[in-house]
Order: sequence, then C-alpha cells, then structure tokens
Amino acid sequence: MSLKQNIKQKIKNIVFSVPEHLKKNSIYLDKNKMDEIEQSIRTNFHKGWRSEDKFTPEAYKIDLQDHLINRLEHDRARIIPWLDAAMPLKGKKILEIGCGTGSSTIALAEQGAKVTGIDLDADALKVAEDRKNAYGLDIELKYMNAAEVHKNYPKGSFDFIIFFATIEHMIHEERMIAMKETWDLLNEGGLWIVLETPNRLWYFDGHTSGLPFFQWLPDDLAIKYSKFSPRNELSSVYRKYDAAEQLHFLRRGRGLSYHEFDLCMGDAKKLDIVSSKIAFEKYQLLKLPKTERKFKSFLKGAYPGLHDGFYDKSLDLIIRKK
Repeated sequence: MSLKQNIKQKIKNIVFSVPEHLKKNSIYLDKNKMDEIEQSIRTNFHKGWRSEDKFTPEAYKIDLQDHLINRLEHDRARIIPWLDAAMPLKGKKILEIGCGTGSSTIALAEQGAKVTGIDLDADALKVAEDRKNAYGLDIELKYMNAAEVHKNYPKGSFDFIIFFATIEHMIHEERMIAMKETWDLLNEGGLWIVLETPNRLWYFDGHTSGLPFFQWLPDDLAIKYSKFSPRNELSSVYRKYDAAEQLHFLRRGRGLSYHEFDLCMGDAKKLDIVSSKIAFEKYQLLKLPKTERKFKSFLKGAYPGLHDGFYDKSLDLIIRKK
C-alpha cells in the first residue's frame, strides 16, 4: 500500500469509526452457518434472470459476496451509525420496506430494534428467513407490496420507516401510494428514511444501466436503449418490449427526485430533513470528483432552496415527522 493509500485508509477508519455501543452488538457466525446462508443465496436468489450464467465470473463473485457479508458489513459501518445518531435504534419499532435478502434487517435488529421487513421478492425473502434463523434474531418478515402496507398496520405504528434501496424498484403508482401512506404510519417525531435510491436528476446512472443520462429517458425509450448497457445482465434481457418485460424492466430501477416528495408529503423545501448521509460522512463530500461537484452546483443553481441531499447522485435522507 502506497503512502497516499495508507493515509486515505487511516482517514476512512477515523471517519467511519463505529461507536462502541453499536459495534459491541454485531453478531458473527461460524463457518457452518455462513455456508448455509451462501447455499440459500445460490439456491433461492441466484436463479432465473439472476442466475450465475447471467453474470461474468468476476461479477457473480462480487454479487455473491455482497449478499453474503459485504452488505451487512457496509450497513454496520455506514448506515447504522447514521440512523442511530438521528434517533437511538434500541427498542424502536422499524418498518423496513425492501428488506431483500436480509442484510440490512440483521444490522438493524442486532441493535435491539423491533424490525418488520417486507419485500415483493419471494426468493429474496427465503434468504432473509434463513439468515434471520442463522442469526437467531426475532424479526418479522412479510411478502407485501409497499403500496399495501397502510392496509395492514394502523396509523402511528412505527418509529422508523426505511425505504432501503426500494423506491426505485416501484412503478410510479406504487411509489406515490407508498410514500404518502407510510408517512401516516409514523409516530409523531418518527423518522422516514430513503436510502441508496438513484437521483433521477443525476447525469449518470450507476445503479441500473451504467449509462449517462439514462434516468432522464422516458420509460419506453429507456427499455429499448438498455441494449447498449455495458452490463450484460441488463443488455441481454429485453427484446419483446411487451407489458411483462416493461414491468420487469421498471422493477430493475428507475430514479426518484424531489418531485415525488412535493406531491406526497407537501413542499419538499419545507420538510424537516434531519440529515443526508453524505453530509453526515463529511469525508465523502471532500472526495467528490470535480465533475460531480460542478454538476451538483449546477442543480442547486437551477433550482435553489432544497436541502442539499436532493442534489446528490443518490437520495439518502432522514426526514422527521412533525
């Protein structure tokens, strides 16, 4: 490791240092249980359009490790401290919308939170169920559309509602209902969080296509243009352009912007935004590439008055309900 890399790593270790009261709650499994989770991922999750043959060998290895352990470690180091700083997690009732294979769910639950995780991906939920059993945590997992949550829980049911890399996978009608109705499920003073959701206004789509300006395209043009994606798991899939393919494509990920907040929660400029993740992690602001800094400044100049988090390439916001 070069001197420059060593300095960068030391800065990262300081900036992303996990508070001791959180770190001590992390649960680590033995090899046998980790092997069981890996087998569950391979069997239940990596099949169909996500099967191993849809990836390059290196990309599959990365995706497998991400679902096995990397996402959990990332959430422990980068997400949990941010959320806990806004409101201590211990004992809080949390609705996690888009729990996926359960990495973030474990990270929340091991901190003593009472977590309900929902997802529309039945295969991912099978992995999440196996994972929660391996970790021995009391987590409620449900197959449910976020647009239906308000029909299953009364108002004021939760202290946190977290859309974890989820809203971008909803079609327009679902996200509008989900954003509006889940706001009512929060207790007064509760926190509504959007995490790792690509900003529709950003110039490059690093989430779905790996193409510039892709999130700016209308959906019907975007699905046809997806054949130019450098990602084989996207470019090789869509050719019929029928209703089923279009729905599948939309669920791969389409961006979000302040416009939905205006429509669902009132004027986005007046929301009580506690924090954005990039501002909480000040080191990330310092290392933004020049092009990204300039583009963010352009967005702020074009439409001033929003919280800075609405101008980032990813929407990572904590909003308090007054």
